[in-house]
Amino acid sequence: MSLSRSLLLTALLSLGGFGSAASRNSSQGAYSLQDNYDSSSFFKGFDFFSAADPTNGFVKYHTAVDANAKSLAGYANNAIFLGSDSKVKTPAKPGRDSTRVVSKKSYTKGLFVADIAHAPENSCGVWPAFWSVGPNWPNSGEIDIFEGVNSAKANTMTLHTGPGCSFKKQGDCKGNQGCGANATDTKSFGAGFNAIGGGSYAMEWTSQAIKVWFFPRTAAMPQDVAPGNPNPSTWPEPMIEFSGPGCDIDSHFKDHQLVFNTAFCGDWAGKQEVWSQDPVCSKLAPTCEEYVSNNPDAFKNAYWLINSVKVFSQGGAANQTGSYPTKRSGLIKSRHFRN
Repeated sequence: MSLSRSLLLTALLSLGGFGSAASRNSSQGAYSLQDNYDSSSFFKGFDFFSAADPTNGFVKYHTAVDANAKSLAGYANNAIFLGSDSKVKTPAKPGRDSTRVVSKKSYTKGLFVADIAHAPENSCGVWPAFWSVGPNWPNSGEIDIFEGVNSAKANTMTLHTGPGCSFKKQGDCKGNQGCGANATDTKSFGAGFNAIGGGSYAMEWTSQAIKVWFFPRTAAMPQDVAPGNPNPSTWPEPMIEFSGPGCDIDSHFKDHQLVFNTAFCGDWAGKQEVWSQDPVCSKLAPTCEEYVSNNPDAFKNAYWLINSVKVFSQGGAANQTGSYPTKRSGLIKSRHFRN
């Protein structure tokens, strides 16, 4: 059910499983809370990205001021709201209004837990993602934690790196195509995710492995998360684990900022080979842009409700800078392209 934005939105406070039991032991023990981005701090810790979409999408991103004025960003149900337009028919280029935010801090290794109450649904033309990325893409790496396009019913998790990085089962992670895996749980993405009130995604990044867990709202989170000292080595198997001798993680992943965005069409969702092979979307319009342009009502549920994003570290290892650096030029200019 879509939100009544005019009633629920308030102004921004600041406008400034593939792994085995044995492999789970590569987690490095308990963590401590470093940063907590919730309704009291999220917009202080994230910048709005308002440049042209790096993936050539039919989308227009906005500054914090403009997004709030257009009811595309704010607070709803005590959570962070990041929305997109569902009213304007045939919007002018560059496309449909949406939001994209990037953390001010950058991180190298750690445990990242996002509690998400609602994510953009699996509608034709929509490309939502929660991910982390380093500078000089792809040489500092990218970790796609929550992502999918069009009518996909389950989550896709992908890594992107420079040359010389591969993982068991996932193969070469070089550049545009990356290496990844598709979840099978239909509660992990789209309408299935929202039907249960969402859930939490956790990503652990160590020198030995990169792992992703999904904890549905209907299941119990590990009890050590709330007290602030989680120990993933005691958790159930992750949804995906990237590990093995084929990649030196420390040399391929560093200085990542966290990103939430909702794109439309572009180099994955809008690629004609992808659109034409989608049994749902290909029947609705000849191209992605034509459908997104002419059907605003289809995007009433293309919004995020984020309860919190928590970053846990071991001895400060998760944060290299220890401060809120300014947004680096070029950081998001090379967002990956899908085959």
